Amino acid sequence: MSEKEKMLSGQVYSATDPELLNELNEVKGVIHRYNSLSPSDTDARFMILKSLLGYTADDEFIINQPFYCDYGKQIRIGRRFFANFNLTILDEALVTIGDDCFIGPNVSIYTACHSTDPVERNTRNEWARPVSIGHNVWIGGSVTILPGVTIGNNVTIGAGSVVTKDIPDNVVAVGNPCRVIKQLDI
Repeated sequence: MSEKEKMLSGQVYSATDPELLNELNEVKGVIHRYNSLSPSDTDARFMILKSLLGYTADDEFIINQPFYCDYGKQIRIGRRFFANFNLTILDEALVTIGDDCFIGPNVSIYTACHSTDPVERNTRNEWARPVSIGHNVWIGGSVTILPGVTIGNNVTIGAGSVVTKDIPDNVVAVGNPCRVIKQLDI
């Protein structure tokens, strides 16, 4: 099994694998071109993102520049997706985002996991856990979403939150760590 196959299946893999490093560098080049385009060059911006991302539900999505990701192909976005400036997605595992989701500026979504043991961490072995965000979700500015988290439908995550655990449907959640503060009557 290749290191990429291990990565995609959630197994421990070598982050220094030449195939993975080559793919990361290729994607960095694509991202550099995307971020260097004039914001008014919407056609070129759209074509780059459409080829980079693993899947888009429709052609009505906006990802403002700058945007950063590791691979792109493990990102799935739903209909009418909007992301503001400085979205960062480390997509070593699948990142699924539902329809009608809005993401504020400076949001980070992480799937890569590293050992807390320094000796083990220094081997450059890691693993990845998927992130899932439901439909009708608003992620406020400067939110960080950690590996393995699922955020339900009809959720608002308050600005500056660090989402460390799953968030259920129909709630407002805020804080570090992020916690539910309000149930919505939907």
